[in-house]
Amino acid sequence: MTIPDPTHFSAPRIPPRLRALALCALALLAARPVAAEEPEPWLDTRRGFEERAAALVARMTLEEKAAQMQNAAPAIERLGVPAYDWWNEGLHGVARAGQATVFPQAIGLAATFDVPLMGEVATAISDEARAKHHQFVREGAHGRYQGLTFWSPNINIFRDPRWGRGQETYGEDPYLTARMGVAFVRGLQGDDPTHRKLDATAKHFAVHSGPEADRHHFDARPSRRDLYDTYLPAFEALVKEGQVDAVMGAYNRVYGESASASRFLMRDLLRRDWGFTGYVVSDCWAIVDVWKNHKIVATREEAAALAVKNGTELECGEEYATLPAAVRRGLISEAEIDEAVTRLFTARMRLGMFDPASRVRWARMPYTVNQSPAHDALALKAARESLVLLKNDGILPLSRSLERIAVIGPTADDTMALLGNYFGTPAAPVTLLQGIRDAAPGIRVTYARGVDLVEGRDDPAATPLIEATYLRPSADSVERGLRGEYFRSRDLSGAPALVRTDAQIGFRWDRGSPTDNLLARGEAAPGQGIPSDGFSIRWSGQLLPPVSGKYRIEAAADDGFRLYLDGVRVLDHWTASDRLRSDGVELDLQAGRAYDLRLEYYDGERDAAVRLAWRMPGAKPPFEEALDAARDADVVIFAGGLTGDVEGEEMTVNYPGFAGGDRTDLRLPATQRKLLEALHASGKPVVLVLTGGSALAVDWADANLRAILMSWYPGQRGGSAVAEALFGDISPAGRLPVTFYKADEVLPAFDDYRMQGRTYRYFDGTPLYPFGHGLSYTRFDYQRLRVDKRTVKPDATVRIKLRVENIGERAGDEVVQLYVRPVQARPGDARQELRGFQRIHLRPGERRALTFDLVPESTLRRYDEARQAYIVPPGRYEVRVGGSSADARATAQFEVKAADD
Repeated sequence: MTIPDPTHFSAPRIPPRLRALALCALALLAARPVAAEEPEPWLDTRRGFEERAAALVARMTLEEKAAQMQNAAPAIERLGVPAYDWWNEGLHGVARAGQATVFPQAIGLAATFDVPLMGEVATAISDEARAKHHQFVREGAHGRYQGLTFWSPNINIFRDPRWGRGQETYGEDPYLTARMGVAFVRGLQGDDPTHRKLDATAKHFAVHSGPEADRHHFDARPSRRDLYDTYLPAFEALVKEGQVDAVMGAYNRVYGESASASRFLMRDLLRRDWGFTGYVVSDCWAIVDVWKNHKIVATREEAAALAVKNGTELECGEEYATLPAAVRRGLISEAEIDEAVTRLFTARMRLGMFDPASRVRWARMPYTVNQSPAHDALALKAARESLVLLKNDGILPLSRSLERIAVIGPTADDTMALLGNYFGTPAAPVTLLQGIRDAAPGIRVTYARGVDLVEGRDDPAATPLIEATYLRPSADSVERGLRGEYFRSRDLSGAPALVRTDAQIGFRWDRGSPTDNLLARGEAAPGQGIPSDGFSIRWSGQLLPPVSGKYRIEAAADDGFRLYLDGVRVLDHWTASDRLRSDGVELDLQAGRAYDLRLEYYDGERDAAVRLAWRMPGAKPPFEEALDAARDADVVIFAGGLTGDVEGEEMTVNYPGFAGGDRTDLRLPATQRKLLEALHASGKPVVLVLTGGSALAVDWADANLRAILMSWYPGQRGGSAVAEALFGDISPAGRLPVTFYKADEVLPAFDDYRMQGRTYRYFDGTPLYPFGHGLSYTRFDYQRLRVDKRTVKPDATVRIKLRVENIGERAGDEVVQLYVRPVQARPGDARQELRGFQRIHLRPGERRALTFDLVPESTLRRYDEARQAYIVPPGRYEVRVGGSSADARATAQFEVKAADD
């Protein structure tokens, strides 16, 4: 406010009395304090989040509103709204945003059967996510994988072991999935009463589990009972108990409606029946499918309008750009657009994006929390607890008095065997080979890869890296390795941002930067160093062949590479690639001569990796090399199974046993089976360590090998955990969250969504390993199972008590599992269902009293299709408690009376 100067008044024009009054009034006005300028209503922290969001939306144009309903929402500078990309991933660690702690893949976390541990892992992930986000904001970065809205967890039911994305789930059981999922959501979203820490997203709502090749046009039509008893319970739990803020729709149709534009799923179930108050996001480019593949409507505008009207507020994609045209065509009203956008901005405001950082508790998270020692220790703990000992004839744990161990197999020294899919970049991943070497420094450990992962795959990891011994950065250097010049451009232009000597060229930065590890160690500040995309590197020096003869030199990269020897370009692939691409050249090289060598590499976008490898003259074929190593060893550890390179989401994979990310054969790939059989024939004891995200039909191995350990995709410290289990530093106690079927089992059709014949709940055959199975190095006894009520009504509580004792000679964990089944089963009833579990640690001779509470109306309900409602069938029920679904150590019964009895 500007106060006039009273001396500007002229006395002759104003009577003296009026002039005196005016001067007095102006003096009083000047003495009053000036009121502070009111903030814009959407920035007014005294108001509620929804009120603030509505005020902001009211100032937007229709075109601006539509743009904010797409994942890559642009800035609205006139309103002070920054750009924001809603797309972020955090399945088992912050993914695709550079270095982050990588925990075991979701299926491995489920194998822990440890709900408190799941909460700790999710809390660590959200700590790193918050720290990364605020650093991105300080740097002015607002892109994909930099926000606070995370599209995790995946709580689809892993109904069929052929599904490549099953590794992302918590297994085949609705109850286990719900317990793990609720803990994960709470850890991600935090406990602050005002601001959410992150937004978690329950996906993919609601009937979605392959086949990957059909997901854009498939119509899933399970029975209503299967829908309500199997596919929906975990989603309902995350909404009602976990208060999850977001739900993601699926690609496929459900009962003829697109799952991402379904009135039944979004309006009727989610909002009306469950009281969901958050927002719904489509799966990426699922709205395109509505008109293009499902052909539910004819145009983009109709698809966008249908999705919004049926409750999908946010699109991952670009079809919502047509919403203004849809409004003009009368397909949807602007008021409906307003409601959707208001929900989205309410979510952003609840995350603190429009509040001063000083008012947001989570904004104070230090960047140093990323890859912290505490999180690394937690990753190791989670990996330890995830390991499932499938078989052991007494060979494990291994003695440290052994002299020679041969570690053989395609996943032994492969970091991809640790990661699965949707992962970050670990700073110092420990492969299985490294873990074994670290755990047994007094034992001679030899390594041979032996075979490729699968037949027909051009696997760059099959060729050994050129070791530092045979490289030097210049003719007069005493160092070993190559001189690396790192550029902030993709064409090697400008001054290098970093120069160093690299001992070997074998890097996998994924979607991170070569300097992320410097940030993690505090040797560079965030924002400095090499970008995550669009960088290049030149390695130069000399190659020193140890013997004369024909060498095969191979380079591999994602994206481009060029290799020069003595100034001659021998390999040239200076183009973008969507995968790790390799090529090689055979050259006659002379021992004692130094060859000038130069490798140039660039990364365009997304994944980044580069390798320089060779095969020396006279090198034995890998298969023979592996057999030689086995013959010279006391024990053979074979590391095999799968990696995320062959099982995953809608992949361009077509190898024997694999198709599009899914599996067509549950057995180990033929390459590995052949080598395993040859190793066994050598007469040396063989221990099999499996990696993978799904069930493997290892019938032959179970019948012939001494021990089998399932490690899943165990995360950045997986090798350490596996080695500890092999040598007995820990006692494995993980349990299978999925059924392992036999190789000759005829499974129902993959695209049949009926549950009959699937999972331990409805499978009538004999599995290779049952759901919940897992061995230990000690033994446990179950005693004094008691049920406090013999007769109960549906709304009452049945309390079950028992005592568990460690009767072995070692300390260890036991996963006590409680199953319930109707004594007189009705058609369509599950054979039994998990309804409680507790993971406990007991010393030798220690006893623990345990209690489980069951409320029939929530734990024994089943959907009645005739009544279109859940009911609790009256009758007798059996409680089965033990170490797996096939291991009932103690049983008891109680009867449920009808509610009106």
